[in-house]
Amino acid sequence: MLLLQQPIVVEVGKAPSEAARISYAEVILGAAGAVGVIMLLALLIGLTVGAVIVYRKKRHDATAPVTGSGHVKLEI
Repeated sequence: MLLLQQPIVVEVGKAPSEAARISYAEVILGAAGAVGVIMLLALLIGLTVGAVIVYRKKRHDATAPVTGSGHVKLEI
């Protein structure tokens, strides 16, 4: 009974068309673009945090009472 079964037939379809090739220049430009975006975001975040720190320091110094300790206050 096992010998009378139909054989398994596998049909092979057409080969897929060749994928678009990516050149080294495209890879380098893509990587440079990604790095540029990350650097721009880091710069913006750094400038924002720095501005907040300077603003809070100046606000704190403006509201702090004047002490006669003999220290010179730098106007930065």
